[in-house]
Amino acid sequence: MTSRREALRRLGLAGAAAILPRQLWALPLSSPLRINGERLNATLTKLSEFGRNPQGGVTRLAYSEADLHAREWTMSLVREAGLRTEIDAAGNIVGRRTGTDASRKPIVFGSHIDSVPEGGNYDGDLGSLAAIEVARTIEEHHVDTRHPLEVVIFQNEEGGVVGSRAWSGDLSEQDLANVTRSGKTIREGIAILGGDVSRLASVRRTPGAIAAYLELHIEQGAVLQETDTDIGVVTGIVGLNWWEVTIDGFANHAGTTPMDRRRDAMIAAAKFTLMVNRVVTSRPGRQVGTVGRIAAFPGAPNVIPGKVVLSLELRDLDAAVIASLYDEIVENAKKIGRENGTTFIFKATNANRPAPTDERLRVAIEASARELGLSTRRLPSGAGHDAQEMAHIGPAGMIFVPSVGGISHAPNEFTKPKDCVNGTNVLLQTVLRVDAELP
Repeated sequence: MTSRREALRRLGLAGAAAILPRQLWALPLSSPLRINGERLNATLTKLSEFGRNPQGGVTRLAYSEADLHAREWTMSLVREAGLRTEIDAAGNIVGRRTGTDASRKPIVFGSHIDSVPEGGNYDGDLGSLAAIEVARTIEEHHVDTRHPLEVVIFQNEEGGVVGSRAWSGDLSEQDLANVTRSGKTIREGIAILGGDVSRLASVRRTPGAIAAYLELHIEQGAVLQETDTDIGVVTGIVGLNWWEVTIDGFANHAGTTPMDRRRDAMIAAAKFTLMVNRVVTSRPGRQVGTVGRIAAFPGAPNVIPGKVVLSLELRDLDAAVIASLYDEIVENAKKIGRENGTTFIFKATNANRPAPTDERLRVAIEASARELGLSTRRLPSGAGHDAQEMAHIGPAGMIFVPSVGGISHAPNEFTKPKDCVNGTNVLLQTVLRVDAELP
């Protein structure tokens, strides 16, 4: 078999990159480096102690005490990896390692450690600790990379990829005023983390400012497990839009108001929820729509609800599909309102753009997995990730590992230790491959 070095000599690195980029990124790398799997899984166990709940998972909401303690411990790991460590103005944890070529842009890799309420121990955690482990392995083996390396632990991913949106310049004044699940506004949360809202412009990365972004993550689905595949190569990340929907009716006595004279906001909310499901499932495709939160006011058993506030979430790989679904839902909501005398108000609260991953990075991930003897499968991500914001700054790639039972955002979320190690070794090899082969 032709060696990678011989192939590069025959092709000429610059010429190969210009003429055969896909073939070049698939050439053997044959790096002997492997991460310390026992150490990686030990750190995953340790991180699960911060915000542990009785169900066995974690509630580590962004800006909470559990989040602060977990971040402090995580920063100690970043320092142990030999990285220059700081909290940037947006509250992200960033560790940097210099490269041998000062003119080159950084290769960035990482994830997040905040969780949803009663979440699991792998979503975000694996990608964050894997990134630190990769940097630590490179440092311990005294590997000189051409590119600078940056490990980043983004803040408040679960609340709308806040930290990475600050990097892409997509975090607005309105966003800063949003109240998070921990009860703090994003503006307050950034200050609590040690950031500085007045300097947010300093963290913004313009398009082309990075060489590549890589993120390891659990699949949060069952495709890899059901197909007995070791590594998922993500083709793209769905766009994700959130709205707060307020339904106004008229509160009245539940015992004395006849059924045909009621302007019941809860009835309208029930019809709305069923309508969202009908609209989203009425067309072919992978789009999804969810009403995940609902609150009735005044909230008494003997009062007809005069107001209901609920959430609407739509996801798809195509922003045009999301916009079309939203328009159809709004028109149907107006019809529901006319039927029972209620009104609907839609307030957009979050919008993450769809993001395809970079084909060169897909090939690099596949080649790295192949050299490790691991099987791969290409698939889209139905969940939102920081990678979708980073894809607007530079080439982005994502590596998936199997989730047992496809369970995520729940205490029994689980990825086998060997799969955690496999994914982290693929991340390591891909970082080295990208460093060696980017022209």
